[in-house]
Amino acid sequence: MKALVQKYKLELTGLVIGAVAGWCYWYFVGCASGTCPITSKPLNSSLYGAMMGAVLFSMFRKEKKATK
Repeated sequence: MKALVQKYKLELTGLVIGAVAGWCYWYFVGCASGTCPITSKPLNSSLYGAMMGAVLFSMFRKEKKATK
């Protein structure tokens, strides 16, 4: 388990930061009418933020070059 966390540390960090950012967006901005599919509920907003955070942070991973 520890090796898995070390391997995906960057993505997990993005996941947590994105979830918090998604919840903050729902809390402070949200959707007044309740018809917005992402921001109408805190769970939806947090999950979307977590997904976007993980994708964003994974872009910064450096690929290791294959050596012979």
